[in-house]
Amino acid sequence: MAGTVAVWKRSWLPASETFVRNQQDALSEWTPVSLGLVGEPSPLARETDVLLLRRARFRRLWLRLASLIGWSWHLERYLRANRPDVLHAHFVPEAVVASRACARAGVPLVVTVHGHDVTAAPRTPGLRGIRYRRRARRMLRRAARVVAVSEFTARKAVELGAAPDSVVVQPIGIPLPDDRPPSRLEPEWDVVFVGRLVEVKGVQDLVAAVGTLAAQGRPVRVAVVGDGPLRGELERQAAESAAEIEFLGRLSPADVRSVLRRSRIFCAPSRTAPDGAAEGFGMVYLEAAAEGLPVVAYAHGGVPEAVADGRTGLLAAEGDRAGLTAHIGALLEDEGRARELGEAGRARIEREFDVRTRTRGLEQIYAAVCAQPRDHGRK
Repeated sequence: MAGTVAVWKRSWLPASETFVRNQQDALSEWTPVSLGLVGEPSPLARETDVLLLRRARFRRLWLRLASLIGWSWHLERYLRANRPDVLHAHFVPEAVVASRACARAGVPLVVTVHGHDVTAAPRTPGLRGIRYRRRARRMLRRAARVVAVSEFTARKAVELGAAPDSVVVQPIGIPLPDDRPPSRLEPEWDVVFVGRLVEVKGVQDLVAAVGTLAAQGRPVRVAVVGDGPLRGELERQAAESAAEIEFLGRLSPADVRSVLRRSRIFCAPSRTAPDGAAEGFGMVYLEAAAEGLPVVAYAHGGVPEAVADGRTGLLAAEGDRAGLTAHIGALLEDEGRARELGEAGRARIEREFDVRTRTRGLEQIYAAVCAQPRDHGRK
């Protein structure tokens, strides 16, 4: 069975959520509709995106109201008029806004949980946290399927209130590069990081690790790709380091790929942040592996599902800076081992994480949901 799926985000679509567009574009049997309330000034925006408040007055007020009350009249009206077979929401807050509208319009709801929405957000203190947990529990019980990007996020979804039999683990995957990674005879950087400069990404640990190596007499050149609230603090930390650390800022996907191809090792030591945020899976680990890079990271959250320890990369215990340092140093000294891990990582991506293959599984989830009676929801 195939049909139409409305892929829902209140704001369509932030530049950081390329994985949503990639998955949508990989649908082969189902017809997707990009559905939101307002648009984002993003390279992912398209003229075909359906924005329900595109011409409405007070757009931002309507958007804020939908978030505040956990329901959108505009969305419900669209669902009643257009009758998509399924609505697929990414992240818990998006699904909360869609849940009541889907129930009232008789449209099955599928929600993908990613990480922050089932780790840090439920730990929000005070009345906001109470409201988040209550709404999330109600939505997760009502959803026809809860799609988790890893076993780790599946467990977190169940802890938040999802019925275990409604949860399906389905990583998104990535588009594979058309060409294979080139030989890295003279790479520009020894170590590369790509991601937001926030607590959960653990960049402070990376800077400390490469600084230790440099202080021991091993010159290390590091590229940090990305931006965020910790950039100033990290640049000050890097200025005191013996390592050569270059902050490249936010780059386009093509430029990120170019930096990856000019590096020896990918390191992203994500760790649990003070607010409880954890890495649900980590698409960037797949992207690095697809370029033939060995990965060094912590065994944290869903990372061990993205990085096969000892086969496609090396994982230290979470927070073990000495272990992280040792792994980076070992791969810089042993180019043969680094190449072996990188080649195995690329092969694993081709075998297990091609977004086109992964999306076939998602389409089967849509079909199974539509085959259920329309009163499927858990109230």
